[in-house]
Amino acid sequence: MKVLLLKDPKDKDSGPDPYIKELGLCGFEATLIPVLSFEFISLESLFEKLSHPECYGGLVFTSPRALEAVKICLKENSKNEAWLKSLKQRWNTKPAYVVGKATASLVEEIGLIPQGDKSGNAEKLAEYICSREKPSSSALLFPCGALKREVLPTALREKGIPLESLTVYQTTQHADLQEALSGYFSQQGIPASIVFFSPSGVKFCLQHIQKLSEDFINRIQFAAIGPTTAEAMEAAGIRVCCTAESPTPQDLAAGIQQALRLQNC
Repeated sequence: MKVLLLKDPKDKDSGPDPYIKELGLCGFEATLIPVLSFEFISLESLFEKLSHPECYGGLVFTSPRALEAVKICLKENSKNEAWLKSLKQRWNTKPAYVVGKATASLVEEIGLIPQGDKSGNAEKLAEYICSREKPSSSALLFPCGALKREVLPTALREKGIPLESLTVYQTTQHADLQEALSGYFSQQGIPASIVFFSPSGVKFCLQHIQKLSEDFINRIQFAAIGPTTAEAMEAAGIRVCCTAESPTPQDLAAGIQQALRLQNC
């Protein structure tokens, strides 16, 4: 059975994409189509803030792209040297809150210790942070995207926990998206399942998928990587057959297996 994953592939240097691998182990033929392109901005401002850990109570990362922005900053020799010499150690005296395992692994790559990685979504991470931070604490630094949801900032603000957001990337549609989708449907046919990984993916892909699948769209089991994406799918009129219990390859594969079993009963 074919599964179409609407996400960017994992960094080529880190081996095969874990979602492709896990779905393959479950007997699925999975294909990735990149949906989004990212433009990184305000990187000088980001490093300036990272250079002053004494001004902050900790870090918050809800997206792998925010970590990518940090890593781009640290590619510069002088900045990497400053990070390794003292900044990393000073930040490690403070919490680095993360929303999931993928983001946690990237936090570890820059030498920090992630906390809250079992949260799985912004709502639960906000609860976790609020249980550990005091209203009188220093602001948490939150590098984020231009399309960030306000769930986490609102929850922290309501509890009086200061948060300083800095937009470090902008999201646009991948230049080859429409061509890639057309090529997939013409060569592979209608997949058994299509997985969305972000609300932006729903926004950029749905119209093309509806056009390409025509009357066969009701055969497709649509899956979401998490509740935020599921909400966006439902708002766009898609029936969500399953939402991964947590945003991991294992939970997604298990959810798709169960949904397809129910469909075939």
